[in-house]
Amino acid sequence: MEKPSNSVHIVCPHCHAINRVPMERLNAAPKCGACHRALFVGQPVELSDGNFNLHLTRSDIPLLVDFWAPWCGPCRAMAPAFAQVASILEPHMRLAKINTEEEQMLGARYHIRSIPSLVVFQNGQEIARQSGAMNQRDLVLWAQSVIKN
Repeated sequence: MEKPSNSVHIVCPHCHAINRVPMERLNAAPKCGACHRALFVGQPVELSDGNFNLHLTRSDIPLLVDFWAPWCGPCRAMAPAFAQVASILEPHMRLAKINTEEEQMLGARYHIRSIPSLVVFQNGQEIARQSGAMNQRDLVLWAQSVIKN
């Protein structure tokens, strides 16, 4: 069944159910049809090997992933800025974090060689990558510059 062209699929950050949201309702705090919680919470979503592909392939909005590790000083320094950026870029982009210590297969799958590494995916494909910590302003500008409409 095809979705109407004026709606988008959004994967719930809580229960990972797939929701169809009319475009005009994206900015109206939509809730998940399954768990009834907010689809956008202004915070990055922690993803794992078990739910990453769902967010990558079933959500129609771009996905910005921070590949990080708890022992990485620059990762920890950038974390507050990355969290703030989620509230700026949502609902037109989902921000997520992947702990490369816990999810080594995902790090290997995307050839993460240095952290933090930021990767933007759109329509299931990687469209941009940036290594190294960035401040809030630069994160927003970079993310917005790589989105294809």
